[in-house]
Amino acid sequence: MATKVQSFMTSQPIEVDFPVTSLNDTAIVQVPARLSVLEAVGFKQTCQGLTQSNSHPKQIIIDFHQTTFMDSSGLGALVSNFKYAQEKGMTLILRNVTPQVMSVLKLTGLDQVFSIESISELSLIEQPSGVELLRKASRQVEQLPTTHPSVGSWMKRFIDIIGSLVGLVITGILLIPIAIAIQIDDPGPLFFSQIRCGWMGKRFEIWKFRSMCVDAEAKKSQVKNQVQGAFFKNENDPRITRVGRFLRRTSLDELPQFWNVLKGEMSLVGTRPPTPDEVERYEVPEWQRLDVKPGMTGEWQVNGRSTVRSFEDVIRLDLQYQQNWSLLYDLKLIFKTVAVLFHKNSGAV
Repeated sequence: MATKVQSFMTSQPIEVDFPVTSLNDTAIVQVPARLSVLEAVGFKQTCQGLTQSNSHPKQIIIDFHQTTFMDSSGLGALVSNFKYAQEKGMTLILRNVTPQVMSVLKLTGLDQVFSIESISELSLIEQPSGVELLRKASRQVEQLPTTHPSVGSWMKRFIDIIGSLVGLVITGILLIPIAIAIQIDDPGPLFFSQIRCGWMGKRFEIWKFRSMCVDAEAKKSQVKNQVQGAFFKNENDPRITRVGRFLRRTSLDELPQFWNVLKGEMSLVGTRPPTPDEVERYEVPEWQRLDVKPGMTGEWQVNGRSTVRSFEDVIRLDLQYQQNWSLLYDLKLIFKTVAVLFHKNSGAV
């Protein structure tokens, strides 16, 4: 049995096979050399098709012995299959995980979530390629995949370091007046932190100057979401303080994110960093936006972030950035951001 999927990302149709071997109550799905956006939809359809059959297996084994590349879309399909199998009371096991795939799982912490069969648990009789697999396992773990040219660009990283250092100096200068204003307006913590998802879905703690009341998270359910899809926005959010509204309008609340850039969790320019609950609602193709590092600014910032009212617009802008990326393009977006910040309606709400 095999599932075929045609890519909508290329001009020429690409067919991808996912052979399935059934043995008693077990189904073994063979993953090809690449598990990227071109293959991810078919991979998801194959696994979930097994769970919907009349005589569905009790466990599904995902065999990665051929796989040498997996991007965020492939990872998203794997996570989706895992959740779906759990809902159906089935076990999903990863087998013959190559160093390249394991590096991605470790990056996101999913190596602690999935059931992974080590090569030592398999006999050489069952696995004709066992000797080769053992030899691969003894090698040093491969580097993380280059899912997008910007990820491997040392010049982009150099610009990020220099820019973040300059930004942190500016943050230090403005820290005292901002802190005083926040405390006078609404006493409480100076900083606000939140878990966001970065490159390949890796979670990190993002930092901002606090612009909302102290118990903002507890009151979130009381505020209406005015946008469509997997993110939250309210133009007149009552949780925002008076000083907070000024900080957001001028984007001064985001100055602490220069620390995230210096640490390599973010970039000066990139995609919008989503929250984990947003990512959990993604369909497989939408994971593509995690192929690059999130940025302090990007297409959504210079194209009216306050007017973005649907998740589809966010996806479109993020993919537009990935398609157009170059170092010169990054610099253009930085200069556009500076110009936009002087516009009275530019800030977030």
